[in-house]
Amino acid sequence: MTDKTMTPEDVVARLRSGMTLGIGGWGSRRKPMALVRALLRSEITDLTVVSYGGPDVGLLAAAGKISKLIAPFATLDSIPLEPHFRAARQRGAFALTEVDEAMFMWGLHAAANRLPFLPVRAGLGSDVMRVNPGLRTVTSPYDDGETFVAMPALRMDAALVHLNRADRLGNGQYLGPDPYFDDLFCEAADAAYVSCEQLVDGFQDAVPQTLLVKRHAVTGVVETPNGAHFTSCVPDYGRDEPFQKLYATTPWDEFAERFLSGADEKSYQSAVHAWHEEQK
Repeated sequence: MTDKTMTPEDVVARLRSGMTLGIGGWGSRRKPMALVRALLRSEITDLTVVSYGGPDVGLLAAAGKISKLIAPFATLDSIPLEPHFRAARQRGAFALTEVDEAMFMWGLHAAANRLPFLPVRAGLGSDVMRVNPGLRTVTSPYDDGETFVAMPALRMDAALVHLNRADRLGNGQYLGPDPYFDDLFCEAADAAYVSCEQLVDGFQDAVPQTLLVKRHAVTGVVETPNGAHFTSCVPDYGRDEPFQKLYATTPWDEFAERFLSGADEKSYQSAVHAWHEEQK
């Protein structure tokens, strides 16, 4: 068995400009934010990002790291539209492929199963086909003759996901109410990096259904307590709503200078703690 433990900096050292990068989680829920922040501290740019978008997309877009985004949305959940994503998109900072949530999911399934596409009904009769002229349809070869959207595989060079628990071999466990397709992100990528709240020695008493990510699909594991902040990582912690509001309402340069200019994740967590102390 192989010990796959890494630091956030080790993960980023394996990434390159121009990659297609998948980021797990959903909106402002269980995002691998410590890994995203490590990516922000790097010189990597020109990324194609594949994500059920949240502040991961907003941060990378504001920092000029994204050349193309493939996503069904970019939201902070309690704040409907991610403001830094919106600002970057309005100034034409990156290309956008926007598809239906179900189409996105089947694109992950296709990639995980090494298929070029999967037929889906989602998207038919909607403007998805108009705003994405590159999409094609296929006709069932059987007697029904039904027409489907041929959703292309969302194949990725690397994926980043965050889970509640993981072991050193790369097995990952979620403890909240939703898996957020993190397993598909890992299986659809050439390399996958899992950050977690806590490294454990094993899962002897775990409910099997919670063991979402399997070691065969994982390249590296990073222990990052509070590493999904400011998104939620239920049941370990909820979303930091006051801090998220600060993020959403503060000019990017000001936010980045105060919270993202440090040398490592510890600097970020210390800055957040200091801000919360000021609010008391």
